[in-house]
Amino acid sequence: MATNIPTELRYSKTDEWVRVEGAEVVVGISDFAQHALGDIVYLELPSVGAVVQAGASFGVIESVKASSDLNAPVGGEVIAVNNELEASQEAINQDPYGAGWLIRLRPSGDEDELMDAEAYAAHCAERNH
Repeated sequence: MATNIPTELRYSKTDEWVRVEGAEVVVGISDFAQHALGDIVYLELPSVGAVVQAGASFGVIESVKASSDLNAPVGGEVIAVNNELEASQEAINQDPYGAGWLIRLRPSGDEDELMDAEAYAAHCAERNH
């Protein structure tokens, strides 16, 4: 299975990605994660204004196969939530790096250890064996 791993993003060991956009960061789950989960059927995300800690759970994602915590790759204040996913979780499976984004944060500088695309590709490959 060829996994799409954009080089401009940073990745957590728990398969969340981070894209820096000015003073904000956008967070979602990786292509590897959405493939592993299968069809996503439920999503629980935090409210705008919530404060999340790097490495801590900020929500839940459920698929036909499993339920998993979503872990914040960076800490900060939630400034936007992708509310369109409540009605249509398919965007996460179809476009995890675009329309399937989960939350937007104003980071606090509190970061989990993030990997670049090369390191994340090696991390994914290890788990496929």
